[in-house]
Amino acid sequence: MKATFGAGCFWCVEHEFRKIKGVTSTAVGYMGGNMKNPTYEDVCTDQTGHAEVVQVEFDPSVISYAQILDVFWHCHDPTSLNRQGPDVGKQYRSAIFCHSQEQEKEAKQSKESLQKSGQFKKDIVTEIRTAPEFYKAEEYHQQYYTKCGIV
Repeated sequence: MKATFGAGCFWCVEHEFRKIKGVTSTAVGYMGGNMKNPTYEDVCTDQTGHAEVVQVEFDPSVISYAQILDVFWHCHDPTSLNRQGPDVGKQYRSAIFCHSQEQEKEAKQSKESLQKSGQFKKDIVTEIRTAPEFYKAEEYHQQYYTKCGIV
């Protein structure tokens, strides 16, 4: 099964998902913009409308989509609009790109439940929408932390 998330810099987010039992693969890339085949340099201009995303493949017999959503909610600040830490721009927005109507329903319920929980003092600004085309990022971005010896 596939899930795609924007939660800031895709290097860190990919690393978080790769640690989870049941995640079978990850790929970083771009989604949600208005340009075909954007490059990293294009997306960094904050003019293409794309978000840096991580596409996660997971085994639903090991981990549920709800559990994958929990990882997403806890690996970034979903109340921060177009920013995560020092990274600023629409490409760093919090987003859930849904691959089915069921995912969209679960994502909206999860967001609503988290907002009502009081865990966050500010409103959750996470965008939830149907997944548009995924553009895989350049190879040097894939599993960046591992390649650079950061982990």
